[in-house]
Amino acid sequence: MRVVIAAVTVAVLALSGCSDDKKEQPRAGAAPSFAPGSDGAGDPYFPTYGNGGYDVAGYDLKLKYDPASGKLEGSATITATATQDLSRFDFDLAHLTASKVTVDGQAATSKAEKNELVVTPAAGVAKGKAFTVVVEYGGEPKALTNEALGDGGWMRTKDGGFALGQPESASTWFPVNDHPKDKATFALAMTVPEGVEAISNGVPAERATAGGWTTWRWTESKPMASYLATVVIGQYRITSSTHAGKPMVIAIPESLPADGPAARSLARTGEITDFLATQFGPYPFDAYGGVVIDDARVGYALETQSRPVYGSVFFRTQPNPVVVAHELAHQWYGDSVALERWQDIWLNEGFATYAEWLWQEHKGEQTAQQAFDRAYKGFDWHVPTGDPGADRIFGDAVYQRGAMIVHALRKTIGDDAFFALLKKFPADHRDGNATTDDFINAAEQVSGKDLADFFQGWLFGTTPQPKPTS
Repeated sequence: MRVVIAAVTVAVLALSGCSDDKKEQPRAGAAPSFAPGSDGAGDPYFPTYGNGGYDVAGYDLKLKYDPASGKLEGSATITATATQDLSRFDFDLAHLTASKVTVDGQAATSKAEKNELVVTPAAGVAKGKAFTVVVEYGGEPKALTNEALGDGGWMRTKDGGFALGQPESASTWFPVNDHPKDKATFALAMTVPEGVEAISNGVPAERATAGGWTTWRWTESKPMASYLATVVIGQYRITSSTHAGKPMVIAIPESLPADGPAARSLARTGEITDFLATQFGPYPFDAYGGVVIDDARVGYALETQSRPVYGSVFFRTQPNPVVVAHELAHQWYGDSVALERWQDIWLNEGFATYAEWLWQEHKGEQTAQQAFDRAYKGFDWHVPTGDPGADRIFGDAVYQRGAMIVHALRKTIGDDAFFALLKKFPADHRDGNATTDDFINAAEQVSGKDLADFFQGWLFGTTPQPKPTS
């Protein structure tokens, strides 16, 4: 996920599912037995995040935001497929109020329960049926606060606002199944006062201005985990170009120098992405870019899909291409291949941190081995990387020990197998989700080695692991 400047601990999820093979199956032709979808996705780390009973295919948002009042209003069109016979279902939605909900064009009833929007359609939705929900809603969006992670979601600024955060963010500005396992496409038409910029994920489309308001349009056509959706509204210098035949959009706030460290760092996005493609395989999305936010509340960077967002704190005194390498690596490890459960966040952060080491080695600054040795010295091993706990998902066990695991695996299976694995894993799971077990299986398949003991010790051991000698 994100790179954090200050030590920030976070709570995150891990998914579980169960089945009962002895459960009696309904007779062929029997009438559906409609039941409510669950109000959580079943992730052990964050049981209330996400929802059950349906799978979202896409979100299409048409919104208007007024920086003067802080009010957001508009509609969300959500296309989904029922994964059970549904009598009702929930969306995650915090602080905002739905005024009208339809399901397949028919009026539905809805009510707010804590941070959930509970929708009851006029008739049950049968398992396997595709359906469309339109929610008209509005209000004053606000961030959600978690004692372990801090604020996440919508934050108002004097000239606009932005939506950003992990593991929870999207539910503060649109109705959503807010768990990474339910990836979906994303389209946004955001109307803001003329002269104000609105930057989001994916490919930009034509802007339209009328009556003092401008509508900015963005489309992310590849499935995206909900926490990777972002919008940044305010006074920005936008540089639009193309790279490798795809649009590149970089936004720097007007409060920062036009040619300062932040702008010079993000100007290397194409160069860094091209290097990472030699390590991880072809770039997986249809657009490039990045956004810098000059706000003291953002002491981190986040891999928002196709267009990472960086806190200006990373660029206070000099360019910082290393953080750019970290967030761009996530486009493969974390975005294209997303978490199935929050427990496995090391698959995101370990590989993104290792990408920093690869980039520094590429530029002749230090070798990956030197970075490993520096991280290994004096490391505190008591938190297991493979199950750090919900309040430690942004800790050193996930980032630094995660990267050490990647390097130790490289030394254990050899460079040929290792670099083949770095490309095979994101290719095999492109646009989907994966778990630690999926990665272990891939590593054993590529290397031809039994790696059970290696991963058991490095992922779950609580004592120092021996340095690999090969």
